[in-house]
Amino acid sequence: MGRHSSGKARGVRGLRSRSPVILLSALLVLALLSWFTFDFLRDRLRASSCDTTTVLNVTAAADIAPVINQVGDRVSEEDEAACYKVNVTSRESATTAESLVVSDGSERPDVWIPESTVWLQRAQDKGAWNVPVSGTSIASSPVVVALTEDAAGELGWPQKAPAWQQLFGPEANRGVTVGMPDPAREPTGVSTLFGVRQLVASGPNAGQRVTTELRRLSPNTVPEQADLFARLPGGQSADEPLDGFPTSEVSVLRHNAKQSGVPLVASYAQPAVPALDFPFVVLPETKPEKRDAAERFLKVLIDQQAAETFGDGGFRTPDGEMLRERPSDRRTSAQKLTPPQMPNPAEVATVLNEWAGVNLSARIQVLLDVSGSMNESVPGAGKNRMQVTLEAAELGIGLMRPTTKIGVWTFSTDLDGENKDYKELIPVDTVSDQLSGGALAKLRAVQALPNGATGLYDSTLAAYKSANQNYEAGRINVVIVLTDGRNEDDNGIGRQELLKELGELRDPRKPVQIIGIGIGPDSDAAELKAIAGATGGQSFNAPDPTKILDIFYAALSKLLCQPPTCQPQQGG
Repeated sequence: MGRHSSGKARGVRGLRSRSPVILLSALLVLALLSWFTFDFLRDRLRASSCDTTTVLNVTAAADIAPVINQVGDRVSEEDEAACYKVNVTSRESATTAESLVVSDGSERPDVWIPESTVWLQRAQDKGAWNVPVSGTSIASSPVVVALTEDAAGELGWPQKAPAWQQLFGPEANRGVTVGMPDPAREPTGVSTLFGVRQLVASGPNAGQRVTTELRRLSPNTVPEQADLFARLPGGQSADEPLDGFPTSEVSVLRHNAKQSGVPLVASYAQPAVPALDFPFVVLPETKPEKRDAAERFLKVLIDQQAAETFGDGGFRTPDGEMLRERPSDRRTSAQKLTPPQMPNPAEVATVLNEWAGVNLSARIQVLLDVSGSMNESVPGAGKNRMQVTLEAAELGIGLMRPTTKIGVWTFSTDLDGENKDYKELIPVDTVSDQLSGGALAKLRAVQALPNGATGLYDSTLAAYKSANQNYEAGRINVVIVLTDGRNEDDNGIGRQELLKELGELRDPRKPVQIIGIGIGPDSDAAELKAIAGATGGQSFNAPDPTKILDIFYAALSKLLCQPPTCQPQQGG
């Protein structure tokens, strides 16, 4: 009896001891049911308010794609009435631009966010004619020169910030080896070209200084930004280490945050150069329902919450403000850096033409006037026209790539018997072989013929025919005509016949351009312009022969044009 009572008491106590557990379990089940019910009802309500969910396909530059994806996920998670979701693809802008011209089989994006407006312009130049050339900037990052601490120290850091004037132009420290991202592929390279122009493209001999500075950057030019980081001291590249190179501020911040390589110090341009502006562009084939989603997503990307997310990722606002504190190590600046207005397509084409002019290999046939008027003295120079022209030509040859091929013909009247007004002086060969083979000595020995007239038309036509017959694919093929006068050969062809024949010889599949350079006040600028224009070339004129050096360098910078980066224009 006592044992029975005792067992029953223990049963009651056991039940009571388990009651809290049972109660908690019941509450947990109830909570889970409530959560599932709420989630079910939320989905039902969302489904009832959205007939369909639009998928917005966004292709973004690799630097910014993770932040775009983060903001897009937040739309899906927090905005129940959004009725769209964002699918972000990280892709190199050069590849995207090419796919907009000729499909590579990938799905065409509804929205494109390259790192720079320059890519929109380049896509249109490549043939994607309906791609907008501007968009809405959603973030920015200044283009800087990233320097190793040792190199920055040589320029006065950390006591003072290193300046671009110490890296480019006449005041540059030539002991600092600066790499260069290919401007044809990297907008940071384009911005650097604008910075170089700001520093050297003014005053006397501006063309020479620009060309010289670009040639200095050429040997250490690499196809992609990542190749420059690999050439830092202790990096993976077998090439000579670099002391610095242009890149974006956000790339410097991320590199330093990894703490896995040499720390970098950012040098900021003054005045500022075009920043990476990350334009948001809705592509023209995007369907109306997706356009609506794109407009709503853009509003999200430019609101304050998204700006803080971009700030966390190392980006600035479109107007250059930094929303997050920076390390106090003086390697980067936290000051507001208002970006300048983005350059227009013509301005971008100009700097790319200059870059192409000193970096592409070519086949150049020079036609040099040796008529008697080239003996005319140049006031204030102590030299005649022939001497100043030869000096400019010699310096120009020294700035050409070693692989460029060049040859020289001289012309006057009846120069080579059989009524030929022209004669080969230096056969076409590479610059490296010309320099080692004594070509410059032959050039320096050229003298004008005291009684020679100017057989311009016959000689130009012959040189152009020769250049066409010896056209070399993979090179820029050019004929340069250097003359101080107008045609004086009454026994040769006339102007209209020359222009007609040049037009008939012109072959768009094998382009050969004539570059006309007029020397002195007696040259006929209109005539040279017509001759060059008949071949798609350019003309330049130097009424004052003392300026021939500037004109020659300007022509050298622009004559090696190749689509899509070059768009030849008539010079004055």
